[in-house]
Amino acid sequence: MANDTVPALWPAHHQMEQAMSNRIWKVVNTVVLIMFVFSAIVQLNDPDPLIWVALYVAAAGACLLELVGRDRWWFPTLLFVLCVAWAATLAPRVVGQVPFMSMFGAFEMKSQGIEESREMYGLLIVGAWMAVLALRARRGAGERGIGRAGA
Repeated sequence: MANDTVPALWPAHHQMEQAMSNRIWKVVNTVVLIMFVFSAIVQLNDPDPLIWVALYVAAAGACLLELVGRDRWWFPTLLFVLCVAWAATLAPRVVGQVPFMSMFGAFEMKSQGIEESREMYGLLIVGAWMAVLALRARRGAGERGIGRAGA
């Protein structure tokens, strides 16, 4: 008799694990959203703030859309492609040219190379998180039917 009840507990256990996983995801995505908002605010002191504020606000928007269940795979995918392509244009002037730790020496612009290094890694961070959001949106769309994937 006791063995008959164990299989019945598995679906409930799986649901609890799924709920905990969803809560952890929401916390992580919220933290990233806050980081992107903070990054947008910090960019107001940048020599070219509009493009950077727009980028970080768009990334924060993608996080917010995911949190409220209105995510679409194409929006974070578009941001991912934009960030990776933009980072690729900076890479030749950064990779092997600017020591990684030099980005953290001071918060003001020490040199064009350090500034471009910070920009490139910022783009890669945004791009990486957008890839995560896009993959989750695609996976979720497949689980919920074609509606979200095609939207």
